[in-house]
Amino acid sequence: MSVLNVVLYPDDPLTRKAEPFATVGPEVAQLAQDMIETMHAHDGVGLAGPQVGLAKRIFVMQAPDGEPMCLINPEIVAMEGRQEGEEGCLSMPRVYSDRVPRATRVEVKALDETGAPIHFEAHDFVARIIQHEYDHLEGVLFPDRLDIISRQTVLQEWETVRAELANATEPTG
Repeated sequence: MSVLNVVLYPDDPLTRKAEPFATVGPEVAQLAQDMIETMHAHDGVGLAGPQVGLAKRIFVMQAPDGEPMCLINPEIVAMEGRQEGEEGCLSMPRVYSDRVPRATRVEVKALDETGAPIHFEAHDFVARIIQHEYDHLEGVLFPDRLDIISRQTVLQEWETVRAELANATEPTG
């Protein structure tokens, strides 16, 4: 297993729609394990293929009291309810908004890392994780879900943080 590099917004392929997997084999299972390790290394609760530079329809997630899981070629087949809540993103570290609207219940169909079909319902925080990661597969990041004023505030904050991150990694001489 290995920790993968996390792509920062707006770098490619974060803002484009991911492609489905045609087949699921051992290489996809290994990718899922690497993504879980990467998610844990960054203290995340979810991580999507585009966030590790792969424009493929895969994400991993872990509910606070649950086991990690992988969803390949997921589909959200039903949604209901509405609630605003806080979200951040590993591709926009240190930037958060408490105004991100999401459904409170989702029904999901996908394949697991072995290629077996899975179908389940999720509520509240787990439903939020799924919607956030699914958005990544559609080329959408959480600021895109905000009203225009909140979006501008988050994007300005991100510009500052990204500049700080760039300065922290530049060699000093």
